[in-house]
Amino acid sequence: MSNLSQSHRILFLNTLAFAVCFACWTLNGVLVTFLTDQKIFDWNVVQIGWLLGIPVLTGSLMRLPMGILTDKFGGRIVYSALLILASIPLFLLPFATNFWMFALLSFLFGMVGTSFAVGVAYTSLWYPKEWQGRALGIFGMGTAGASITPFIAPSLLKNFSESDPVNGWKYLPVIYGSALLIMGVVFILFSKAKKIDAKPKSVAELLQPLKEVRVWRFGTYYFLLFGSFVSFSQWLLPNFMNVYHTSLILGGLFTTCFSLPAGVIRAFGGFLSDKFGARKVMYWVLSSSVALSFLLLFPKMDITTSGSGLLAGNAGTVTEVSPSKVVIGKKEYPIIQKDLKAKHSNYLPSKTSWQEIVVAENQKVQKKELIADGITQIHFEANMWIYLILVILIGSCWGIGSAAVYKHIPEYFPTQVGVIGGMVGMIGGLGGFIGPIVFGYLLSFTGFWTSSWLFIFALSIICLIWMHNVIVKMTREKLPEFAKDIDRKE
Repeated sequence: MSNLSQSHRILFLNTLAFAVCFACWTLNGVLVTFLTDQKIFDWNVVQIGWLLGIPVLTGSLMRLPMGILTDKFGGRIVYSALLILASIPLFLLPFATNFWMFALLSFLFGMVGTSFAVGVAYTSLWYPKEWQGRALGIFGMGTAGASITPFIAPSLLKNFSESDPVNGWKYLPVIYGSALLIMGVVFILFSKAKKIDAKPKSVAELLQPLKEVRVWRFGTYYFLLFGSFVSFSQWLLPNFMNVYHTSLILGGLFTTCFSLPAGVIRAFGGFLSDKFGARKVMYWVLSSSVALSFLLLFPKMDITTSGSGLLAGNAGTVTEVSPSKVVIGKKEYPIIQKDLKAKHSNYLPSKTSWQEIVVAENQKVQKKELIADGITQIHFEANMWIYLILVILIGSCWGIGSAAVYKHIPEYFPTQVGVIGGMVGMIGGLGGFIGPIVFGYLLSFTGFWTSSWLFIFALSIICLIWMHNVIVKMTREKLPEFAKDIDRKE
């Protein structure tokens, strides 16, 4: 078998295992919602929030140590052990009878979220520099596994519960645990050991690159791109159900429409990064994230505000009041009436304006006194299909950008992909944990479901400005004469 064929085989195994892990990592998003909706467990809002977040938190925090272990022992051993050991808490989950047992087991199976750091370090060893972007982009397609759970889990839970409403749900974690166990055995049988041929380093030496600002900058990019992907993979389901009144199954399908393309397109992101450079791709991605999140800011709404009122031209006495006019002395003032048959646009904001009389017959009015109050009503339907298309587009941008971020790591840290990839992945994963919490507070404060996009809009701008400033600074340092010439021409 040629070296390239062997590399492709390892890449296929890594990507498949990552997809299975990612499907398990997002299990609680559907399972906990179902258990509380069916009154099987009486968990309050705080407990539900923790059960949704615990697996994401575990998988994020443990990425760094798992990346270090992969650099030290190799991906074959670490990945196989992760897959097999993480299946155990899923097999035990049906025996959970209270919040604490469920939380502990969720903490343990949340380790599957570390598979990204393991897979990145293991994949990068099998490919030369010119293939790194494509290989890591293809591996990153495994994040599409997040689309599996919202797509199939609601239907499975419904079918299992028809025959046994109380215990039917228990089949689901067993199925997921079996998938992990089988994948672990397949990985042992068909993968091959390979690790960095370098002098062993102490933990302090391995962590040394974390002092570089560049690592934290990459982490911030990934916090936005990957963290937002994970956050909205959970947040979009209640969003569609509350705003557009979809069913659980239809909302899950729409969520899949977001997460599946966002995961699959990472391979294309890797290709673009190899062809045009990761920096150019990141410019395009961050700019698109700013523009699309701005468009998604506007909520479905009916706003009533003050409009153009009507003032008296001269002082006098009101002699006649009717729905269509007010007469003061001998002067007639026409009134704009509300159009009850006004049609609203399904796609763009539309407005309706009218006036309401605030004076009565025989009332004396002064010059410039208000005769009729102006009212304007702005209606925005926030069409569901346009919203879904914009969500799919921004998710796809994030997928491309996630691949571009990881294209940087082997170039800057070729012998420490595991630890750096683990650190960047940990920060991104924390974005997936923090995101829904921030979104919840914003929703509570503003009352707008689209307020979550305000957070994304602000973070996108910060990342874009930070990256641009770094590039300008690097250009001035490396090409000072060229920079001065540009300044003079400007």
